Amino acid sequence: MQPDIPHITVVSRKTIWTGRIISGLIAAFFIFSGTMKFVKPPGTAEGFAHLGIPLADATWLGVLELSCTVIYLIPRFWVVGAILLTGYLGGAMLTHLRIGEPVYLHVVMAVLVWGGIWLREPRLRALIPIRR
Repeated sequence: MQPDIPHITVVSRKTIWTGRIISGLIAAFFIFSGTMKFVKPPGTAEGFAHLGIPLADATWLGVLELSCTVIYLIPRFWVVGAILLTGYLGGAMLTHLRIGEPVYLHVVMAVLVWGGIWLREPRLRALIPIRR
């Protein structure tokens, strides 16, 4: 008796491009957000104080966010980058939940991080099949 091996399907060009666009938009968001932690525009100090995070930690959070995003953008390391960005978003969710703020945006971002890869990577589709 042979083990049940998921069937790897061919992905259409439209699906691949949709995944690339989603991943590109997500990466652009994280690059912008990480860069702002270095630039520290007006209001950053108040925002960090509201979250209970010292402003001195902004630079390190920016380094972390940009590093995870760069890893996510390297095709060979998409999945590792997605895992790292999901962990980063988990920390952001906890930070916002701790002060009673909603985390809908963070959940949507995490879904899009993985959705962009799932649309263009047949091996991930085989691992996480969506049945009709």
